[in-house]
Amino acid sequence: MSDPVETLVTPVRLLYDWTATSAQAEFLDAIQEGRLLGEHCPVCQNVYCPPSGSCARCGVETTERLDVADKGTVVTFCIVRVPSQNIEVKLPYCAANIMLDGSNMPFIGLLQEVEAEDVHVGMRVEAVWAPKSEWGPTFENIRYFRPNDEPDIPVESLGDWV
Repeated sequence: MSDPVETLVTPVRLLYDWTATSAQAEFLDAIQEGRLLGEHCPVCQNVYCPPSGSCARCGVETTERLDVADKGTVVTFCIVRVPSQNIEVKLPYCAANIMLDGSNMPFIGLLQEVEAEDVHVGMRVEAVWAPKSEWGPTFENIRYFRPNDEPDIPVESLGDWV
């Protein structure tokens, strides 16, 4: 038998042409101001961040916009130990689904300033923003999330998200 394959390099190039919906454009305008904007579904009462203009569950238009906090609770997470040419984060790192305060649908974010083995469901986190001089209409305004000093949220209170 030959040695097992340990690494396979496959170059991929994907080009996207994307136009923001009016709800997404409002979100990008808000994040450029240092705010996170959500939308409220009038039927199921879910609050989505970022907004898309319609409720994924009910299929109805969502026109009510509201600010949500830049802190929240880790509801699920993944520890990444595999390198990627396009990700300049030290391994291992954590990608977390974060339930932002004021929203009830997770927001995905990079979790830093914590050891991988210390990440857990219920952990309270806050956004670390880039310097205001670097802000634009982009998710990159938030560099990452980090644990804050707030007590954990009990896992049982997170409902269907865990």
